[in-house]
Amino acid sequence: MPLLLFIVFLVVPLAELFIIIRVGSLIGVPETLVVLLAMSVLGAWLVRREGRSAWRRLRETFGRAQVPAVEVVDGALVLIGGTLLLTPGFLTDIVGLLLVVPATRALANRAVRARVRSAFGLPGNPRRQVRRPGGPGPEGRPEPGSSRPSRAGGRRSAEPVDVEVVKVERTRRDTGPHAGR
Repeated sequence: MPLLLFIVFLVVPLAELFIIIRVGSLIGVPETLVVLLAMSVLGAWLVRREGRSAWRRLRETFGRAQVPAVEVVDGALVLIGGTLLLTPGFLTDIVGLLLVVPATRALANRAVRARVRSAFGLPGNPRRQVRRPGGPGPEGRPEPGSSRPSRAGGRRSAEPVDVEVVKVERTRRDTGPHAGR
């Protein structure tokens, strides 16, 4: 983490400054400032458009009572991309554009979701789950002969357990004024 902070707060600004100076020496200082300003204006317009689109898709997904994983990541990527586009510099503008443009944002979205799934040990695609030995069978119950840890941490067997249900009834012996309520 300290290395990442070092890169973000020291290396990126120095690289941006170096590139701005090089571009300024090639095309001129006023032209470089115009290009940087134009990128910020274009980025603000694009972020507004894509942010509204991501919000609409998020609301539609909630309306269908589905989990909005793709839509939430899309919204976060648009927000991060917009922040990078408003930061002066060519490197941050390029990365910001890549996160805001729908085609490249879809690639980043898949990569982020795959990273989160692997970090938390979640299955890849819920529609294409592979059954693991000892895991649930077709009806969600453990396969015969397998045992899995229970929530309490012990082992539970797949063998049925005989249980006798006893119904306990309580009778009231109240004879006072509130009896029979």
